[in-house]
Amino acid sequence: MARRVAQSSVQWSALAERVPPAQKTNFHLFKAKSDGYLRRVMSNPAELPKIDWSFYKNSVPVAGMVDNFQKQYEALKIPFPSDTQTSQIEAQASKLKVEIAEFIKNSNNAITKHEQELAILGAMLSYSDMTMEEYYEAHPENALSPTDPQSFWPHREEDNINHKREEAEEPAH
Repeated sequence: MARRVAQSSVQWSALAERVPPAQKTNFHLFKAKSDGYLRRVMSNPAELPKIDWSFYKNSVPVAGMVDNFQKQYEALKIPFPSDTQTSQIEAQASKLKVEIAEFIKNSNNAITKHEQELAILGAMLSYSDMTMEEYYEAHPENALSPTDPQSFWPHREEDNINHKREEAEEPAH
């Protein structure tokens, strides 16, 4: 037989903390619908009403009909489905708790790393105040190196700074 649920197992206050402000109206509507359903279920009696078989035996003129119905009614057993999913759900929940804890740990590590990077960027000069050498010291992977050969537009060999021009010998007159 099914057990009677006395109260909701949902922790509404914990759930309300996680609802974004834009969804608060929908959350309150959902909670009201859930509470209404629980009130309707609780308004019904826990047990089915008892049938007064003696009243029907005195009222029905066909002999044996009420006895036959009573025997069939009492033999009727509607099985309540057995719970086969709770153990699987609890296993999934415990696995998810581990994954959530790992995600929170990784997220906190990333937040710490990004806060350190922000502190470094906050301590730097602004880019508009930096010289090319200071920019190279701060970001050597992105800056032009003052010691490497430079290439300028249109990037032809003869236009580069370090290009050695071969002077063509002019014939003597």
